[in-house]
Amino acid sequence: MMNEEIDFSAFSPTDYRYAVPELREYLSDEAYVKYKAKVEAALACVFAKKRILTSDLSDEIVAAALDVTAEEVYKEEKKRRHDVRALVEVIRSRVSDGARPFVHLSATSYDIVDTANALRYRDAVTDVIIPDMLALERSWMYLARREKDTLQIGRTHGQYAEPITFGFALAQYVNRWGSRILKIQEASDRLVGKFSGAVGAYNATSLIADDPEEFEEEVLALLNIRPAAISTQIVPPEPVSDLVYAIISSFSVLANFCDDMRHLQRSEISEVMERMAAEQVGSSTMPHKRNPVGFENVKSLWKKFMPYIVTMHLDQISEHQRDLTNSASQRYTQELFVAFDYCVRRLTSISKRLEVDRERMRENIMRGIDNIIAEPLYILLSYYGHPDAHEYVRRKSIQAYEENKSLTELVEADNAILPYLRNFTDEQRGIVFDPMKYTGIAAKKTEKVVDYWEAILNKL
Repeated sequence: MMNEEIDFSAFSPTDYRYAVPELREYLSDEAYVKYKAKVEAALACVFAKKRILTSDLSDEIVAAALDVTAEEVYKEEKKRRHDVRALVEVIRSRVSDGARPFVHLSATSYDIVDTANALRYRDAVTDVIIPDMLALERSWMYLARREKDTLQIGRTHGQYAEPITFGFALAQYVNRWGSRILKIQEASDRLVGKFSGAVGAYNATSLIADDPEEFEEEVLALLNIRPAAISTQIVPPEPVSDLVYAIISSFSVLANFCDDMRHLQRSEISEVMERMAAEQVGSSTMPHKRNPVGFENVKSLWKKFMPYIVTMHLDQISEHQRDLTNSASQRYTQELFVAFDYCVRRLTSISKRLEVDRERMRENIMRGIDNIIAEPLYILLSYYGHPDAHEYVRRKSIQAYEENKSLTELVEADNAILPYLRNFTDEQRGIVFDPMKYTGIAAKKTEKVVDYWEAILNKL
């Protein structure tokens, strides 16, 4: 789609349902043609710089290259059955006889294709995806700080564990997401291009340039990208593979966050809620439903695109100097970028309107409050010399369950344990017998983590 209207004839939902309009100028087919044309233009500029071609003829090629459209290139491709040669012929058709021989001279298709892909992926990440990731990070930072003192039961294996704060739970994602932002930025910065010819040995450019490597560097410098240290007909696949891994790894963090928030919205937990729009419908038959559709939708898209990492690893294999087994599969890479960024934006919107039920969180802690004292009791009994505190507390916990009694009640009634209890400080006793205070340094750690990532990411 090259406009903002929905094209209901499109095959892929990525083109309309999950589209990110700002990514079209980097990742659409029109953009792909434009980026390839930029590489052809850079080649013509270096020809002029090296005095292989006069400036006026070079200017002709540059102007023609920067004016091509996807429509005319694809029309030409129907005749040529070759996408890059089709681009070359469209450019050649617009220049004089003197300039025509120098269009694409010394280049092979993947000098153009791999360099263009690296450029557009890098620009999409830098101009759109990283800013969107930072916006989500800021929304999570705000929530983490706001809820740093909000008591919540920690859960392991789906069972009650020990108290934390909701802000502390969110700080985990602030930290994970911050690391992914840096990983994507780093992978994007390491993308490389090439201008080394059909087998990567600079055969063609060595015929027209005294220093083929310098020639390659000058072409790529105009595009603000570094050349691969060595290449075949294609650039080494690892830089793009690393970027795809970084995107999918980040996508997995989103999926994990969505799982957590979705489960916290379960009716029997009901600690958070995704605020619905005024006219939003939760079910076609149950008018009361308030489903966590946003979180579920992001998880669903992750399930669709996460396996693409396997395709990328398969695309790392190319026979000898190059085969065509990645030519079709790599054309879907941009869909991953678009779907990922769509999910980032959707979660930013949801996070900004996430409703937190602090009273419900407190009620949920109270439901398991007797069990919560087990850990601090065992730790302190051991600290003050009890020979087998873990086993003692375990047995008392079982007794409390079987007799439907309070663990606190059983412990305080046990004369054998009183000598140890007397050693507890007032603060320690307060924690053991008021588990609401047993949150460690959750609030302090939340602030520390958020402050750290705020300082790091402000430098980007």
